[in-house]
This record gives sequence, structure tokens and C-alpha cells, in this order.
Amino acid sequence: MEQNITKHGTTTMGIVCKDGIVLAADRRATSANYIMDKRAKKIYEITPNMAVTIAGVASDAQLLVKLIKAELNLVKIRTGRDVTVKESANLLAGIVYQNIRKMSMIPGISHFIVGGKDKLGTHIYEVFPDGTLSDITDYISSGSGSVMAYGVLETLYNEDITVDEGVKLAVKGLNAALQRDSASGSGIDVMTITDKGIERVVSKDLYSRVEI
Repeated sequence: MEQNITKHGTTTMGIVCKDGIVLAADRRATSANYIMDKRAKKIYEITPNMAVTIAGVASDAQLLVKLIKAELNLVKIRTGRDVTVKESANLLAGIVYQNIRKMSMIPGISHFIVGGKDKLGTHIYEVFPDGTLSDITDYISSGSGSVMAYGVLETLYNEDITVDEGVKLAVKGLNAALQRDSASGSGIDVMTITDKGIERVVSKDLYSRVEI
């Protein structure tokens, strides 16, 4: 029953570049073998300088995004300062830790990639479904298509990559996942976070309809 009422299936990734970071995701949400949504949003801005990608059970992931946005706004109001990326990732990891340990008919499995810019530079953190927090210094991918995406990232990534090159690498990684992972597809979104802020640089629908 669980598979019939939950949306899941994803390929997301984060890439650390020398002049910023790149976040990318596909747009397909599935339930078992059925495509539930072809325009699923999987990259969310949580502050003007931070964004997260989501993977796992869509309902839990979307709710946790709303919670972290609200918490970060409250922290800024109370302290009068912008929260750092590390502080934000730590806060989200704590929320995920509590969420996965609640008794529920549907396990709250959610995976996040947190990317952002603060006074110390640009950063990417991984928040694993059990609440584990990792500082990412090169690249990360999550979701059912991550196996294919990692093959591209492992082969083509280098520490001197620029954001422009990172965008092209992200698209190649997504393309690899879309070709082999049935739970990923329908479109892609790519965002960059640099000194200029957050920018959506790729936003495309992908169609497989045949006409004669």
C-alpha cells in the first residue's frame, strides 16, 4: 500500500566549483511504476542565498522544506543576522533526524543537498535520510538515478571546474540518469549559486511523445 500512495524517484546533484556551486535535478515523481507528476519541483530556495534539492518521499521532503524556511526566517528575526550555510544544514539535519524516528505508516525517508553562499564563501552539505550531515568538497548525487550520475561525475569532475563547466557537467549527469533510470525524467532544472546570488540557468521539459 505504501508504494501506491507515496511519490518518490529522483536524480539530484550538487557540484562544488571554484567560483560557486551548481544544484541540479530532474522533474519526475513516481509511485511504484506509475509517473505521478511530470513537473515535480525538486530544487527549493530557502533563503535569498541558499537552496536545497529533495529526494525521497515527496510529502515529507516538501514539509521539511517549509519547516526549515520558517525556522531560518525566525532565526534571522531573533538574531538580526543571516544564518550561515553550515548552521542551516545543521538545523535541517536535526529536523530530519527527528522526522525519520517518528512512528508512521509511511517511513519519512528524505534526502537533501543544501547549497548556499555566506560570508565564508559557497558551500554544499548533504543531509542523509537518517540525519547524518556531511560537508561536500567536490560533488554529491542522490536518488534512484544517482548511480548513473556518479559515473559521469567521477569521470569528468576536476577541482578547477568553473560554474559554467559545472552546469554542463550537471546536465550530462542528469542525461545519463534519464537514459537508464525509469524513475527520473520529464525535465531538468539547474541552478547556480555564486557571488551574484541564486540563478536558475536551465529549466526544460522533456517529451517522449511520438507523432506521425
